[in-house]
Amino acid sequence: MINLGIIGCGAIGTDVAKAADGMDDIKKIYLFDSNPIAAKNLCSIVKKAAIQPVAVFLKDVDVVFEAASQQAVNQYAEMVLKAGKDLILMSIGSLFDDTLRKKLEDIARTQHRKIYLPSGAVCGIDGVIAASIEKLDSVTLVTTKPPASLGKSVEERTVIFKGNARDAVKLFPRNINVAACLSLAGIGFDETTVEIVADPVETRINHKILAHGRFGRLRAEVENMPNPNNPQSSYMASLSAIATLRRVLDPLQIA
Repeated sequence: MINLGIIGCGAIGTDVAKAADGMDDIKKIYLFDSNPIAAKNLCSIVKKAAIQPVAVFLKDVDVVFEAASQQAVNQYAEMVLKAGKDLILMSIGSLFDDTLRKKLEDIARTQHRKIYLPSGAVCGIDGVIAASIEKLDSVTLVTTKPPASLGKSVEERTVIFKGNARDAVKLFPRNINVAACLSLAGIGFDETTVEIVADPVETRINHKILAHGRFGRLRAEVENMPNPNNPQSSYMASLSAIATLRRVLDPLQIA
């Protein structure tokens, strides 16, 4: 059995904590949020939970799950890894910072720890990883969301961003973590193309991956329902996070 630490008690952190509460392999769940009310509210509905600062719960946990922000990754990721704990990151966009990413990789390697990056709200990441073993010529992500999900107000289908993934995650740190995951799986932040579309007709969040290379062509598309507790996030992102936590626990791995 293991103990789990959770940084961030918003929609995804809540979904993961509630799922972890029902997992026999998890004994205790420690919660932290920069908003104490959020942590208190979640603690009241999770039987195994207690609230503690990250620096305090690190001595008792085996795995830390982050679902807070890029700022939280900058603040806590190094601390978690140096404490010898595995880390699951949802704010993958923080890794566009090459210096930070290399530092975390080096610490994890030295400490013999793992940094897990859930695929989030997209499908096809496994195919991109496999295809990248050979030459990948191009990788494109087209994300279409209801305007409210992007904090926009438009009356017709509007492309609000087109460029590389590095710029996308800088400009939309809470909306396009999938671009960061795709970049790390494939040809990098500067070569991955991202198009973000606000469409008032859409009621779901659509992600489409297009890849071309020596392996052939890949096209993967998923239409996600918004998380009922946070319309800016896909519910699939929470499910992916829970699946990653189960992967950490499960001796049987599907690669």
